[in-house]
Amino acid sequence: MSNRISSEIRQVVASRANNVCEYCLIAEADAYFPFQVEHIISHKHGGSSELENLALACVFCNRYKGSDVASLKPDTGELVRFYDPRTMRWREHFRLNGVLIEPLTDIGEATVRILQMNRDDQILERHVLSSLGRYPSDAAMLLTTEH
Repeated sequence: MSNRISSEIRQVVASRANNVCEYCLIAEADAYFPFQVEHIISHKHGGSSELENLALACVFCNRYKGSDVASLKPDTGELVRFYDPRTMRWREHFRLNGVLIEPLTDIGEATVRILQMNRDDQILERHVLSSLGRYPSDAAMLLTTEH
């Protein structure tokens, strides 16, 4: 399969994610840039363009993740993989504390740190959206709570 994602596949991925970044939970309707279909495991590391390896990501989460699949824990040097929206539950690795995304696990910590999910500008954006009642969206809340 080629690296190009068809519009049909993009639609399936976006619909499955309820048009929310599967990492930072911002809604695509609230983002300045269109979201991207990202490879959870990049082609560089042997990942495919099959649906089970694709996630919807805002441009910032996707840019910081790049082709990375893991990071080293700062205190131990242990290799820790990133959060995988296809095989893991968001609420098991993160929680929202207001507009801050707090990691609950080593996987959550590595993902928050490398994707820079709590950069000042992202916190400000989420704060403004929260004050308008748009963050987290109802679709994002589905990822943060048991159902």
